[in-house]
Amino acid sequence: MTSSPRPASTQEATRDGRGGGSAMALFVIASCQLMVVLDITIVNIALPDIQRSLDFSTASLSWVVNAYTLTFGGLLLLGGRAGDILGRRRVFIFGVLLFVLASLLGGLAQNAGQLLAARALQGVGGAIASPTSLALISTTFREGPERNRAFGVFAAVSAGGGAIGLLAGGILVEWLNWRWVLFVNVPIGLLIALATPRYIKESERHPGRFDVTGALTSTAGMVLLVYGFIRAAQDGWRDTLTLVSFAAAVVVLVAFVLLERRSAQPITPLHMFADRNRAGTYGIMLFLAAALFGMFFFLTLFVQNVLGFSPLEAGLAFLPVSAVIAVSAGMTSRFLPVYGPKPFMVAGGLLAAAGLAWLTLTDVHSTYAGSVLGPMLVFSFGMGMEFVSLTLMALSDVPVQETGAASGLLNATQQVGGSLGLSILVTMYGTASRNEAEKQVPLFLQQATPAQRAEFQRTGELPGRWGAEVLTSGVTAAFIAAAVSAGLAALVAVVAIQVRRSDLERLQGGGPGAPPG
Repeated sequence: MTSSPRPASTQEATRDGRGGGSAMALFVIASCQLMVVLDITIVNIALPDIQRSLDFSTASLSWVVNAYTLTFGGLLLLGGRAGDILGRRRVFIFGVLLFVLASLLGGLAQNAGQLLAARALQGVGGAIASPTSLALISTTFREGPERNRAFGVFAAVSAGGGAIGLLAGGILVEWLNWRWVLFVNVPIGLLIALATPRYIKESERHPGRFDVTGALTSTAGMVLLVYGFIRAAQDGWRDTLTLVSFAAAVVVLVAFVLLERRSAQPITPLHMFADRNRAGTYGIMLFLAAALFGMFFFLTLFVQNVLGFSPLEAGLAFLPVSAVIAVSAGMTSRFLPVYGPKPFMVAGGLLAAAGLAWLTLTDVHSTYAGSVLGPMLVFSFGMGMEFVSLTLMALSDVPVQETGAASGLLNATQQVGGSLGLSILVTMYGTASRNEAEKQVPLFLQQATPAQRAEFQRTGELPGRWGAEVLTSGVTAAFIAAAVSAGLAALVAVVAIQVRRSDLERLQGGGPGAPPG
């Protein structure tokens, strides 16, 4: 029996002529990633207007965000596998057009149900387009400095897209209305779909079959796990449905692993985790995503509800985040071939943790320039270093036919880590804010006017400085947990990541690829 040939690595693909991308190809790919990533945060600033327009309850309003992140995170593995089998350019265009359609439907929504359905469909389109776009970089750009620069741009967009989304959301809500945070995707997506055939070549198709059972179990397991944390944040850890969700998630995810081990063509090749560096990369991304999502979510609350910023001012307040991430990512991609990714992974995690720890010092008397801007810039510089290193390491020496699965898994850990982490942080926020409220309510009742007392009886929310104290206490607790999460990312980098001579040779664009693990 003859042995099957070893799958070509991404470097071998480049030597065969598949590679050597253009600036326009990178622009198209990065534009798609920006559109998909910023959609996670662009809606946040519009939530109060959406609630008033479509009569959402406060509890159900969170599903405007969760409907997107659940389907996005749950289907990323299937999206990556689809690109490997059907051709990445073809699948990329389909995902973008589906995202455009869902955005149009969401902007036209007349009730809560229609909007939630559209947001879920947006998540499906994003899950198809996002891992395919990352895989296209691997097969479009030559390994070495060219691909390092491309990954640097992609990483900057991925990490900075959240801040850009907050700014764009503030502008659109203040100047137009909430529907434009969805409508804006339509012309952008159509331009991307039209430009893709001109600037991006179709990748080689790798015959195979879809692991439908694996796709269903992985998606169901992720959805149940995320829903369990979201439910815990709203109804507590002893809630029956919370416990049932966690138990069901464990059962389904264990079944997923067992099925993947037996599958001839799994949706998630488990052998990827056998590579120490790649497994460590996924772990680091899980912790960092929790810190990143938490920073955006809670700082948005703080600057609007405590510092009194308008939606537009809040968006502008986050603009330095994108600028610093871009600078950091560019510097990191330049020096990676010299020092390897590990120093940047460790330093990036420590800087992110330091920035978040600094934010725990904020109080109701803080100012943006004095207490928020500095730690936000430190955090952003660390995240720029991390995202370039993680993106490069996750796809290093991956066989061509598995780059979609590898990129899908990296994106999945980011979205799942962000959703799970944010849910945990919200739970800590709720506990700390309730404890602070027990102190502030008696003070409020002693000093409040009759009108303020009547409003408190109606809404149950403390106004003015009393409410600011409660929110600040909760936000501080959340930042403590986020700092711990970023610190754990740095620890994983120290323990798990090993840079080999062959890794540096690939980063420098010379020498053969490392043998498969």
